[in-house]
Amino acid sequence: MIKFINLSSEEPYLIFKSKYDLALTKCQKNIEALSISTYNKVNEEVDSRYVNLKYIDDKKFIFFSNYQSPKAKAFTYHDQIAALFYWPSINTQIRIKAKITKTSMSYNQAYFEKRSLDKNALAISSMQSTPIESFDKIIENYQMVMKDSDLTKCPDYWGGFSFIPFYFEFWHGHESRINQREVFELRDSEWINFCIQP
Repeated sequence: MIKFINLSSEEPYLIFKSKYDLALTKCQKNIEALSISTYNKVNEEVDSRYVNLKYIDDKKFIFFSNYQSPKAKAFTYHDQIAALFYWPSINTQIRIKAKITKTSMSYNQAYFEKRSLDKNALAISSMQSTPIESFDKIIENYQMVMKDSDLTKCPDYWGGFSFIPFYFEFWHGHESRINQREVFELRDSEWINFCIQP
C-alpha cells in the first residue's frame, strides 16, 4: 500500500489516485511496486529494478534504500529517472519521468523509528547488492545485528529518495490494441495534456 499525504490537487496526481483506488478495489497485488530505471554515466549502463513506494506526499514520491547500493550511485551520477507502475487488475500502466534527490537524515530517522525491528536489522546488516560468500553469512550478519545493535538508530548509509514527476503517461490497454494513452508534461510550471497514438 502507498500512503497519500496532502496529495496535490493538480490533475495528473488526481488521475493517479483514482487509478490507484480502482486497482485497490480489484485487489491488485504489490500495488506499491515501482520499477525505476537509471543511467550510470561511469559504466555507461542503463539498469532497472523494483522498489516499494511508501509515500506520495503532496507531489513527492518517496521510497527507501541503501545509499551505497548501485541504484543510489546511479542517482548520484545521473539524477533523472524513469519510473513505471503496472497494475494488471485494471490493465493500466503509469509511466513517470522525474529528477531524484535524497531525503533528509532527520526524515530518515523519523521513518526508521516507525519500522519493525526485523526490517531495521536487515537494513543495518546488509550492504545491498555487494558480493558475499554465502546466504548463511547473510543470516549470520542479520542475527548478529539483531542481538548487538541499536535497531532504532538509522544508519548513515540508509534512507529515503524523493522525486517529483515532470511527466506522466497513463496507458490503458484494450484487446483490440487500440490502447488509450494520455500524457501530462510539465512545461514552464504548467501541465500540458495531450493524447499519443497506440
